[in-house]
Amino acid sequence: MHLFSRQAMPVNRSMPDSQIIPELAYPDVAIAAEWLCRAFGFTERLRIANHRVQLTSEGGAIVVTEMPQDAQAGQAQFAAHSLMMRITEIDQHYDHARQCGALILRPPADQAYGERQYTARDIGGHCWTFSQTIKDVDPVDWGGLMVF
Repeated sequence: MHLFSRQAMPVNRSMPDSQIIPELAYPDVAIAAEWLCRAFGFTERLRIANHRVQLTSEGGAIVVTEMPQDAQAGQAQFAAHSLMMRITEIDQHYDHARQCGALILRPPADQAYGERQYTARDIGGHCWTFSQTIKDVDPVDWGGLMVF
């Protein structure tokens, strides 16, 4: 079964134009985002309150996220990073992943920013959020601040 369509991802102004998007957690999102832009040449794309910043570089993207305050020592490595992957046919993907034994942390749900997403933990304990664009949403409509 081929789970990843070769068709182009639909456009959603609330999402970076990248299929795989690492999410890296830091104690202070603003300081981390500024440093990554200055030191590594990223460009700030979208600011989401004070807990998430989308950064881009060429054709790629990362999301700087807030480190959970309650991250237990043994789980801190998993709270510090995760992956987001944009796909099509999310419900089929979810059913297949569940049948293969993925631990589902959040079942598929529609989000205000135009994505349908679910989150699972893989066999190595890494968190993956799978995201399907269901409509193009201006970030201003849900409280985001488009930077460029």
